[in-house]
Amino acid sequence: MEKKSVIGRILTYTAVVLSSIIMAFPFLWMLSASFKDDLDVFVFPIQWIPETFKFENYSYIWNKAHYPILFGNTLFLAVTITILQIITCSMAAYAFSKIIFPERNKLFLAYLATLMIPMQAIMIPQFMIIRSMGLANTRMALILTQAFNPMGVFLLRQYYQGIPNELSEAARIDGLTEFGIYSRVVLPLAKPAVASLTIFTSVAVWNDFLPPLIYINSPSKYTIQLGLRNLISEFSAEYAPIMAASVISLIPILILFLTCQKFFVEGAATTGLKG
Repeated sequence: MEKKSVIGRILTYTAVVLSSIIMAFPFLWMLSASFKDDLDVFVFPIQWIPETFKFENYSYIWNKAHYPILFGNTLFLAVTITILQIITCSMAAYAFSKIIFPERNKLFLAYLATLMIPMQAIMIPQFMIIRSMGLANTRMALILTQAFNPMGVFLLRQYYQGIPNELSEAARIDGLTEFGIYSRVVLPLAKPAVASLTIFTSVAVWNDFLPPLIYINSPSKYTIQLGLRNLISEFSAEYAPIMAASVISLIPILILFLTCQKFFVEGAATTGLKG
């Protein structure tokens, strides 16, 4: 029995290591390519360690693509939208999980049903609404269209369901309002789920391409993804500098994940256990 257990662990660790290598392969290739000449990026077999490290790719892309502007615009949108989603999703999730009102579950299912509507189906009417409000070519257009997230509501609601209702009842007896219970009792206990939502939202906004492409047409308001796309012309592309820009763009996301890793793992492990 012990021999089978050891073999099982070896197979498990082997599978985990192989999966990790496969998942890290694109990042390692991108990192290696960022220090090469354009002609050496697609050389086969891959030369993982360049003969000459071309650090100029980073300074070149920083200046040519106006990277500080792209970085600042993307960071502003990511932080703003993430904060708004945490607020709206956590409050809606509290209402759907801790407040009893008529047709609560049906309304929640109807809200979740909006996830089945593809972005392409609402893209044109949404743009027309934004344009009629005079918000075209503004950051507010991106903020308003992404401030609400049904998946975020579902994620937090499932976590809230695991918080005993006795805590809320005791808080009501002590005289707390519903908002007080939400902000002082339930939300502090939901840090793992909030951390998961923070990572999901930040990564999604940081890597977003289609909404900025639709609503933004001023280069001074471009995000990183639009800026990188502009480096690819019809006949040529500066792949090595693009890889350098991609490496730089990953740094904030890596810092965020490492910061929230403990809560993220806990939230991923416990969210959805009770529904």
